[in-house]
Amino acid sequence: MKSLGIDARMWRHSGIGVYLRNLLPRVVNKLPEVWFVIMGDAGALALGGQLDRENVSLVNFSSPIYGLREQWELRRRLPRCLDGFWSPHYNFPLFFGGKRLVTVHDMCHLALKQFVPGFHRRYYARRMLTQVAKQADAIICVSTFTKEEFNKYVKVPHQRIYTVHNGVDEFFLASATAMQSPPVHYPYILYVGNVKPHKNLPTLLQAFVSLMGEIPHNLVVVGKKEGFIAEDQKVLNFAAGYGGRIVFTGEIDQETLKQYYLHAAMLVFPSLYEGFGLPPLEAMACGCPVIASQAASLPEVCGQSAIYFNPFAPAELACKIKELLNDERRRQLLQGAGRKRAGQFSWDKSAARTVDVIKELLDIT
Repeated sequence: MKSLGIDARMWRHSGIGVYLRNLLPRVVNKLPEVWFVIMGDAGALALGGQLDRENVSLVNFSSPIYGLREQWELRRRLPRCLDGFWSPHYNFPLFFGGKRLVTVHDMCHLALKQFVPGFHRRYYARRMLTQVAKQADAIICVSTFTKEEFNKYVKVPHQRIYTVHNGVDEFFLASATAMQSPPVHYPYILYVGNVKPHKNLPTLLQAFVSLMGEIPHNLVVVGKKEGFIAEDQKVLNFAAGYGGRIVFTGEIDQETLKQYYLHAAMLVFPSLYEGFGLPPLEAMACGCPVIASQAASLPEVCGQSAIYFNPFAPAELACKIKELLNDERRRQLLQGAGRKRAGQFSWDKSAARTVDVIKELLDIT
């Protein structure tokens, strides 16, 4: 029996955590002939029974992510009999002797250096990503854009790079009826994502403020706002000057998020940089029209089912928001096209493609 170790320390995170929670159970189910050693918080991994399989061993592993300590701990804790190891992020085990598979989600640390505080963080990212190119036996990128960015910034030729798109959670794709009353009592425009510099919230805030006197809608910002840096604090301070018209919900559960999508006039996603970008697809799955930045991976992911704008042009965004609010026909067209587009991205497809990569990695016929 072939064996594969997996670093699942980020199981409960957003972002990569979503990737792990959706892919790992599916991959394990599709490869009963492989023994999986899944490393992380064994208690959290066992909850819900998604990984409760005869071919799965859960191993407690809590070393902090990034840095020298995790490299030492990985070298010490990894079973020597493993045939391969899958890292869902670029912090892969440098000293592992078996086959190595690494997933690269984005190249933000190198592409947007101005938003990454601390030379040591940028240096670490560059060194590790360079080692990924040199040492990994296979690399999965979550979009063609990320694959191109990897080749652009690392500049180390690698023959086995695969594009495997993320999926949309079936929870959002399932037909749903909005609650009789929405999660809030006012009409609103929605943003979903963390309050981080590359998310480009200032452009959205400026566009919204310029429209406040013409529309009854509030702006609802859904996502984590703790742990931000100085520039993010400026965003919050700016928003605080407009009373209750700009609302930050903080993190919310998936059911509440779905209701926000279902009742929103639109989702606006102004990000400067995304390796993939799940919120626009989640919104589309719920029938919520999307206005998205024309940057990075977003045109690849959203296709012809979104309205695009220059992320550096608040006035252009304001115009597009106003036009869509006043055009019910176009909203209906976007709702239909969006649902169809979201349906093209499933975690089952992602898992099937990932399984193909693992089989090739481990020489399973």
